[in-house]
Amino acid sequence: MYKPTVKEMHNFWERKETCNPSSHSKKPKPPKPQNAITIAVSSRALFSMDLEQDIYEQQGMEAYLSYQFQHETEPFAPGPAFPFIKAVEAVNAKLRELYPDGEELFDVVLMTSNHAHVGLRLINSINHHKLFIERFCMTGGNSPIGYLKAYHANLYLSADSVKVREAIEEGIAAATVFSPGKISEVQETQLRVAFDGDAVLFSDESERIYKAHGLDKFFEHEKAHENKPLDHGPLKGFLEALGKLQQKFYAKGQRMDCPIRTYLVTARSAASSGTRALKTLRSWGLETDEALFLAGAPKGPMLQKIRPHIFFDDQMFHVEGAAELGTVAAHVPYGIAQRFPSKIGKDIKKDVPDKQLV
Repeated sequence: MYKPTVKEMHNFWERKETCNPSSHSKKPKPPKPQNAITIAVSSRALFSMDLEQDIYEQQGMEAYLSYQFQHETEPFAPGPAFPFIKAVEAVNAKLRELYPDGEELFDVVLMTSNHAHVGLRLINSINHHKLFIERFCMTGGNSPIGYLKAYHANLYLSADSVKVREAIEEGIAAATVFSPGKISEVQETQLRVAFDGDAVLFSDESERIYKAHGLDKFFEHEKAHENKPLDHGPLKGFLEALGKLQQKFYAKGQRMDCPIRTYLVTARSAASSGTRALKTLRSWGLETDEALFLAGAPKGPMLQKIRPHIFFDDQMFHVEGAAELGTVAAHVPYGIAQRFPSKIGKDIKKDVPDKQLV
């Protein structure tokens, strides 16, 4: 799978930032954590740090720290979560226009196991790219997972699948972010977030039926239980948080121009099993702006048309397929599908070394 070079990523985002006058405005105050929708993002998800990671793995911590010190004035290139964070900040700017004293905003926390010595380069990179990230948590090699609840994290994005699993086990919405196969243009004025259904928004109840008994039994089960809401999955809370912010725009008459748009992109069939999915969302008082029932068809081509800033799925087959066509895809390691790794699972190991910083 093609991966953009650091120079390509630098050039791509430099052009965007030069054309965006709002990126040069004065930084506002961060919201209070208890009122905010907090997104914790690791340094390797936000920035491209593959070279530095290789140095750490091959030469050790001292060589890694020395390299970072020698290059601390050189900003990191954007990583896979960078477009998502930029879009989040664009939503905040519009919320502040509508609600100047409002505290219900996104708040981004840089959550990393990097040593504090690397902090200067991270700060320089954030300032270079004109990001508004004031909260840092650098744990010096220790796992940052214990701090997520203290920061009231609504979502944790990382390049380290082990730490993502730890967060999921702690009941925190989390996903492992993968770089797309190519750089795709995404909306700058509208945050677009796409979710799979089963084992992401919903529990893996129905997925278990399918894995154990096949497709026909799955359809029978869904028909028999179509009026019984599914239990919640790990990302349900994040969709709920997005919905609350959408309501703030609706209250100002901006439903049709809302800068947040959500998508359900599921392998379910509409007629055979879609009813239960939609009724479950309704029972929660939630909705997605669009719902795409693909009946088992590949998700990558459809996501290529949607161009979301991020897509969440529990199966690596769909994550890989989306990434190959330019979508930033995030793996949610939850549910029965994790016991049945896809044939591409072996390729993932290169992204998850035995020792790594996040």
